[in-house]
Amino acid sequence: MIRAITSRQLAFDVCCGLAFTVLRLLFGVDNTAFALAVGLLGISLALRRVSPALALAVAWLAAILQMHSGTTPDLADVAILVVLFSTARYGNPVVKWLGLASAVVGAFVATLYLLFRRPPTVNATEYLDFVSSMLSPSFFVALIGYFVALLAVLVLSWTAGLLVRTRATARDSRRDQLLAEQAVAVEQERNRIARDMHDVVAHSLAVVIAQADGARYAREADPSAVDVALTTISSTAREALADVRILLGQLRHSQDAGPQPALVDLERLVDQLRASGLLVSLEQNGDPLSIPAGRQLALYRIVQEGLTNALRHGDIEREVVAAIDWSPDAASLTIRNAVAEHASVDHVGHGLVGMRERALLAGGTFSAGPEGGDFVVRASIPVLVAS
Repeated sequence: MIRAITSRQLAFDVCCGLAFTVLRLLFGVDNTAFALAVGLLGISLALRRVSPALALAVAWLAAILQMHSGTTPDLADVAILVVLFSTARYGNPVVKWLGLASAVVGAFVATLYLLFRRPPTVNATEYLDFVSSMLSPSFFVALIGYFVALLAVLVLSWTAGLLVRTRATARDSRRDQLLAEQAVAVEQERNRIARDMHDVVAHSLAVVIAQADGARYAREADPSAVDVALTTISSTAREALADVRILLGQLRHSQDAGPQPALVDLERLVDQLRASGLLVSLEQNGDPLSIPAGRQLALYRIVQEGLTNALRHGDIEREVVAAIDWSPDAASLTIRNAVAEHASVDHVGHGLVGMRERALLAGGTFSAGPEGGDFVVRASIPVLVAS
């Protein structure tokens, strides 16, 4: 029954109710009953937002007192219109429809009050004249006219409150929808950054580990290999640091802080993995087509993650084959590598999940699993030919 409103709103409503009561009483009233009715109307104005149900009940009590006092419709009755507006604007579903019912019933009661507030003197002749006037067509015309006019005024006030409520609800729904969309966009951005961070860190660490192990084993046989390995480790770490800085910058800015890799960077990626000791060949069958940057990035990241997994879990003594088959409608990627004896072909980590998500977000398909002793990654990315 009691709504939560701010203290400022409550103070404003109380001041309005008090000012309304004082101003109306200053113009004078005919009797005590009507003065009480004016006071109750002022109270209903003060309660209209904090408790529309209680305000409606007080307004009904004020109307009954006004009819009991025999007072004609007064300017103070405007408070009733404000209360009806408030029931539709602020009331719960029950109070809202009680406000509409009060408008209809109030219009009917007010019509009867206006027509019968001065009944004739009770004697035989005047009573018969009064009864005959009730049965005349003019009486029914007046009855219908009064009722329609009062009903229009009261229901119009209630309808205005309902329209304001509907508009406010639509505005709140739109705001909630925008907040939800922003939350989804933030979550998607975080997931994208997490995938990119995983790709960068996993790839770079795999290269660093492979170079460090290779240098340790080749130190005695070929001391110069240590310098080559350290150079590769240094360059790989610097590139990883730059990529991580870009990704961290994206947490603070909505736009990318630097260029993203594309398909033209695949050769450099393969060269880097070859320098880490991975035997890898990159084949492109068919004529490469121009595809959007987002799909190029998805294809690049899948190749990067697939080759990095081959370096970490595969048999590096055997060649890894990465092939891109171009067709008019798709770029089909296949990465096949032999599985090392100690590795599990059933391993499914964040990398495979990220590759699958990238392919699906690009509108393509993805599959990965063992095939005849090898581990095969397949992805298909739709091609949009640039016009």
